[in-house]
Amino acid sequence: MNHYLSLLALAAGAAIATQASMNAQLGVLLKNPLIGTAIAFSCSSLFTLLAVLASTRQYPPAETLRAVPFYLWFSGGALSALAVAMFYYLIPKMGVGSMMSYALSGQIVVAIVASHFGWFELPSRPLDASRISGVLALILGIALINRS
Repeated sequence: MNHYLSLLALAAGAAIATQASMNAQLGVLLKNPLIGTAIAFSCSSLFTLLAVLASTRQYPPAETLRAVPFYLWFSGGALSALAVAMFYYLIPKMGVGSMMSYALSGQIVVAIVASHFGWFELPSRPLDASRISGVLALILGIALINRS
């Protein structure tokens, strides 16, 4: 794997942990994690729209838009809103380290299952002893991280 891509992935993870912590605090200060979520998504939408306008030279034609399955237009956004709201609710209660360690575990377990079955027409990579051992090591690591 390209080291540049690995570094970008690490930076993305660091950004998620940082923004989740900041926006959880926003929810605490506003006394409502859903308001914090709404503000975060509003700002995200604005910044994403500006990035699209600044960087996109050609937009998808209508037939491409019509070919996208209906569930893909809304389900990802709904899952994002649910997950982000849970982050902002749980981080002040659990701490960012514990929350992120459990969340990362959930992400990895679902990701390897999705990869095994090639969900959403993405590249597939079958489960093998090495990957299963990695998941077991991850679960042990999470248990050690969250040990009281």
